[in-house]
Amino acid sequence: MQPKFSVIIPVKPGGEVRALAGLSRVTYPADLFEVLVAYGCQPSVQRNTAAREAKGEILYFLDDDSAVAPDFLDRAAAHYREQNVAAVGGPSLTPATDSPLQRAIGIAFSSAVGGGGVRNRYRKFGAARYSSDSELILCNLSFRREIFLAHEGLDERLYPNEENELMDRLQQEGHLLVHDPELAVQRSQRRTYRAYVRQMYGYGRGRGEQTLIAGKLKPITLAPSLFLVYALLVPLLIPLLGVSALPLLVYLAIVVLASMQGSLAGKDAALFPRLLLVYPTLHLVYGAGVIRGLISPRYRGGKQTHWDVEVRRVKPLGEAVQRSTFNVNGNPPISDGHPGGAAPK
Repeated sequence: MQPKFSVIIPVKPGGEVRALAGLSRVTYPADLFEVLVAYGCQPSVQRNTAAREAKGEILYFLDDDSAVAPDFLDRAAAHYREQNVAAVGGPSLTPATDSPLQRAIGIAFSSAVGGGGVRNRYRKFGAARYSSDSELILCNLSFRREIFLAHEGLDERLYPNEENELMDRLQQEGHLLVHDPELAVQRSQRRTYRAYVRQMYGYGRGRGEQTLIAGKLKPITLAPSLFLVYALLVPLLIPLLGVSALPLLVYLAIVVLASMQGSLAGKDAALFPRLLLVYPTLHLVYGAGVIRGLISPRYRGGKQTHWDVEVRRVKPLGEAVQRSTFNVNGNPPISDGHPGGAAPK
């Protein structure tokens, strides 16, 4: 028997939900999936609120710009036939139509030099497999609703990294997570360098905050931060202590080689100078974010804001898929001004 899905998409008030275009073409039986759009300013709260309103057995989280394949629900449903599977997801791929800067960011994320152990979140590689949070990403990720709610959903103190914290808990309890490379979405990278810097700083800060909440530190988490400190101190330490600049020179050589390789793979010379900037930004800004998250986590910053969340069911279970189905502004909310979850723990 095929499971019922609740597709949940968080979006800022007044934002465009481009993901609906792909959802209008899915091949999964129309009576077995619904689509909920959650408006608000705190994605983890939005997702939790919509999850409580959902009627499906499986919660499938997308971002507002996640472009899905028509058979994505069919593929996900096949993995949930195994009862021990708690979460299923796939990679987020950069469209070939993106600008050179956006494609450079996507190449860096999907490379060993840039993405490292999490690069499979951004590329198709291998076959479907049991995995961990290192290969799964919240813009394309599903959970069994019963398990999700039993664990109180996403930790609302976190954004980003809220899904990583939950998946860590699930794996510790023996639940299985599945990464399916063919279960991919297309998502554009940040359009400007400034937005990319903010993204990497936020990723790093979220990882630092998650580390504090989990109470355990993975050594690899500190590698970018330690390199940042080293890079800043090298000019001072060389004349004082004779500290070698060789590691920095080796790093720069690796960046140049990785940039050349990425440019050749992308068949675009315009990628090379952008990759020369994107790689160091990824490492150094991420490292700065980790330090900030460890030293000054946002959830310890005093009074937390209680965001209101408005959830709209733009396609109910049992309703045929039509263009009019996804008229977001034309459908009444199922929950007006719903308080955005409980206060942060």
